[in-house]
Amino acid sequence: ILGHAAIRERIAPIGVATGEHCHNRVMFKQLLQAKAIDFCQVDAARLGGLNEVLLVVLMAAKFGVPVCPHAGGVGLCEYVQNVSLFDYIAVSASLENRVLEYVDHLHEHFIDPVVIRKGRYMPPQRPGYSIEMHAATLKEFEFPNGPAWSS
Repeated sequence: ILGHAAIRERIAPIGVATGEHCHNRVMFKQLLQAKAIDFCQVDAARLGGLNEVLLVVLMAAKFGVPVCPHAGGVGLCEYVQNVSLFDYIAVSASLENRVLEYVDHLHEHFIDPVVIRKGRYMPPQRPGYSIEMHAATLKEFEFPNGPAWSS
């Protein structure tokens, strides 16, 4: 935490974006209190569920740090579209200094994959967290007996 604060101090005015490695709200609280980050890169799959993610979004708002969720892995785009929508609609009401990563692969495995139009995420059309996978995908990649592992 203090190492990040020292890096941030030394590279200013370049902003530090991190947090995708943090596993709970306590680490984020320490990063925010130490003024160690300029952008909060919460990883929705790493934290302990939606409640933990929402607490981090609220803490970041309290400290005036924009939330830019990490979305570089399988299903993370589906996860974090909702986090960004919550931040925009219920917390910050701003798109300023907010970026949402996008990786264009493996979305075909999800029932309600993300939709991008003109460089923007579109709100999901179904209720839920948008991460439900197709039954065929789950069957194919079930470890260790799925067909994907047998060859």
